[in-house]
Amino acid sequence: MGEYEILQDSDPRCAELEAAGYRVVAESWAVRLHNPDRELLDSAVRRAVAGGLVIRELGPESAKALHALEKTNEPDYPDTPATHHEIGDLANVRALWPDYRVFGAFDGSRLVGATVIREHDGHGDTAFTSVLSTHRRRGVAQAVKAASILAFLDIGITRFSTGGAATNQASLQANQSLGYTLTERWRTYAP
Repeated sequence: MGEYEILQDSDPRCAELEAAGYRVVAESWAVRLHNPDRELLDSAVRRAVAGGLVIRELGPESAKALHALEKTNEPDYPDTPATHHEIGDLANVRALWPDYRVFGAFDGSRLVGATVIREHDGHGDTAFTSVLSTHRRRGVAQAVKAASILAFLDIGITRFSTGGAATNQASLQANQSLGYTLTERWRTYAP
């Protein structure tokens, strides 16, 4: 076996690993959304706009702003074997386009939140969502995610997925507030 074993919590091998002395060093989750409620999504965007933010899709010209947001938030990302998030340099961020679409929240001219999503096997798969610490718990994550889902609904995609570290309950709650359902829990084992 490798350094880590990542298994769904319902996998019978969890008991075998635990009996062999492995311990859980991290947990993560996956959520799914099917046929989302457009009004629920619209209201998440409206609340952010009413709070003074501008929510819009970003093009590659915003790579520098997204990179700055990510570098600022880098220490806040839970780093687990299953949820590792590597930011890299500006070139890595520029390389997100055109495979991914990026939706951001601006407070004045400053990018304070963003979500990155792509079409994968007929559904929208969110890679990550990032919000400045000064703007957390204000509906920014919900707003940018809602905007991304609405854009994908407009092109006929009605199924969505994402995941995250169990230690980031705010992320899980933000997704659930938009109608995502918890479908899987994962455990990372180490010897």
